Amino acid sequence: MMEMEASYNWFLVILSFLVSVFGSFTGLQITNGMKSSKTGPSITWIIAAAVSLGGGAIWTMHFIGMLAYQVPMDVGYTPGLTFLSLLIAVVAVGIGIYIAVSGKLSIVRLLGAGLFTGLAVASMHYIGMEAMVMHGAMVYDKTLVGVSLAIAIVAATVALWLAVNLKGTLLMLGSAVVMAIAVCGMHYTGMAAMSMVHDHTAEQVIIENSMSPMTMGLFIFCASMFLLVICLIMSLNQLSNRMEEELGEEPGDAQDAYAKT
Repeated sequence: MMEMEASYNWFLVILSFLVSVFGSFTGLQITNGMKSSKTGPSITWIIAAAVSLGGGAIWTMHFIGMLAYQVPMDVGYTPGLTFLSLLIAVVAVGIGIYIAVSGKLSIVRLLGAGLFTGLAVASMHYIGMEAMVMHGAMVYDKTLVGVSLAIAIVAATVALWLAVNLKGTLLMLGSAVVMAIAVCGMHYTGMAAMSMVHDHTAEQVIIENSMSPMTMGLFIFCASMFLLVICLIMSLNQLSNRMEEELGEEPGDAQDAYAKT
């Protein structure tokens, strides 16, 4: 079997990074809001954070990054495995966030949550790659696969710590950029671990039965950005309400202090 020459569409590479930054920033805003809220985390906010980080910062970046990978053949994607990878990303990140915000984040809990989430994100990546339908076969470099797993675990651990401990919009924005670099690093290391080779036994694969990459890409990008904008609006509204509550408490606190004197 002969290896194919592959290249990247750099516009899509940059787009995947920007989507990851936006998703990371939105997820950090929501998670930080949950941690500092008096009512504590709720299922609604955990789902919103999981969709932002798992669905936006990680999975959407992953899929656009897949579209950026170009080989001299037609490529399609099986819907089942593709959306399974999305489900894994969202659920795994949701579990990690729940562990991070539901109590004091000890070192043991952080490392355990980071390990679980990182391995799940890595499995999402390779399941997503298996969703590719083409007249070829994928061969992996085990060393680079191991490196991608390590990056995923470290990135997940750092992301959970940042989500709980960050304060301030500028810090969150800077951390979102760092998280996006880590997520993209994991993805493109995983892609570098894979070589595409001609496989004459796969000549009967019917690409037409799979979804068009550009059709899926446009749908996924638009749907993800729509959800991320909604999540960000929810987060900003949550922050506004919390600030109003804090300002509303100040006169009452002053009156109580005056009454005691």
